[in-house]
Amino acid sequence: MTTTTGATETTGPAPAEFRRAMAEFASGVTVVTGADEHGPVGFACQSFASVSLEPPLVLFCADHRGRAWPRISAAGRFCVHVLGEHQGDLCARFGSSRGRKYDGLEWRLSGWGTPALPDVLLRVHAEVHEVHVAGDHDVVLGRVLEVEHGARRQPMTFFRGRFGLEQELAVTDVWGWGDGWG
Repeated sequence: MTTTTGATETTGPAPAEFRRAMAEFASGVTVVTGADEHGPVGFACQSFASVSLEPPLVLFCADHRGRAWPRISAAGRFCVHVLGEHQGDLCARFGSSRGRKYDGLEWRLSGWGTPALPDVLLRVHAEVHEVHVAGDHDVVLGRVLEVEHGARRQPMTFFRGRFGLEQELAVTDVWGWGDGWG
């Protein structure tokens, strides 16, 4: 069935309007980490999903303008950390372009050469399989190398520009440009 609205404009919604519309979709919150010869890097990311069971593939989207993604891409491996509702500190740390994300943070280097953050719900270790340019982001397909189950807690959610369905943890400009959100 095809529905016609009568609109003739094909440019789509303005960025601010599209951001408001997409805020109606609740998603989980992750941190994507990697490491290269200059050290560990990472960014907060809400666009994460499983793609395939055979072979095991996941995807996330990363902003071209970010500082962390180009380094992770060049290194070829990454770890996606699924955050629990109790990890607002990790979300804020990796969702900001300010400050050093790993300063004072307890973490370890995984067997895959990527930073492993503590107390998360799940770690998905993967290697970059394919990258597709999509507007101002890259759609990254990763081949899963290992999964590590962690804490059994409630997940952190992002909905209507805020964290948690109770809307407790407010963040300004969460679709921040640059090195903030992927």
